[in-house]
Order: sequence, then structure tokens, then C-alpha cells
Amino acid sequence: MDAFALAKALVEAFKAKKQTLCFAESCTGGLAAAAVVAVAGASEIFYGGIVSYDSSVKQKLLGVSQTVLDTVGAVSEECALQMAKGARAAIGTDIAVSVTGLAGPGGGSAEKPVGTIYIGIDSARGSRVLDLSLGDAGDRTAIRERAVYEMLAAAMEELNQK
Repeated sequence: MDAFALAKALVEAFKAKKQTLCFAESCTGGLAAAAVVAVAGASEIFYGGIVSYDSSVKQKLLGVSQTVLDTVGAVSEECALQMAKGARAAIGTDIAVSVTGLAGPGGGSAEKPVGTIYIGIDSARGSRVLDLSLGDAGDRTAIRERAVYEMLAAAMEELNQK
């Protein structure tokens, strides 16, 4: 299933369960929101998203702490978790999904290579983070597209737990 097909299934599933969704995106730059709003009827379930490419936006709009940014960085489980929680609080949806990571081609390290992606999920059930290694997905575009797919899949999985 490609991202558009998954987005279509996601919109229908969220409608059926009368649940709402929002995103906080960093490395994907709004691609996840674009995938969802490409589906007719998305306005019934998708409230919006925050593209927080710069750390100052992560702090100001999503409540990511300076301590997290200074100690573990913007590409971390902790940051993804705070992004998801902040988006859900700011936008007011049932489920929030965030993404932060290194799409490349530069910026990677031995500890955090290109393709390191963290997806945060926050809902009334609680919060969790997926730690993904997508370096084998290909170039920057392919890594970003795969991260979007994984965000949509995470949202669907969270919905199905409700």
C-alpha cells in the first residue's frame, strides 16, 4: 500500500470511529499533512499540523524543553514525544503523531546516522515513540516519503487500539 492509499484508509477509519488527528512534523516538512488532506473528506478528521523545522518552533509552539534540545537534541525520542504531546495539547485532537529525524544527505553521525527517524504518538491511551532506521530507504526524498508512510501507519495503529 502506498502513502496515498494508506491516507485514504486512515481518513475513512478515523471518520468511522469519530476520532480526530493532528501532526507535528520536522524532517517531513508537512508531507504527512499533505498526504492526508489530498483525501476528500479529510477535513472531518484532520485538524491541522505544525511544521517545526527549526528548534525554536519546537520550543515555542510544541513545548519541547530546552533541556531536551541541549542534552539529547532535536533528533531524539524525547523530542518526538514532546512534539506529539505539544501538538495534541495545542490543536486539541484525539490523536497526535510527530516526526523528527535525519533525512540527509548530510548531518548524520555514527550515533545517529542519516535515516534515523523518531515518530511520537500521543492519545488518551498514553504516549510512545517509534525508533526507526530508514537509511536503506534511499535518498533524502525516499527517506522523507517512508517517514510519512510510517507516521500514517502509526496513526492507524493507535486508532485501532481505541
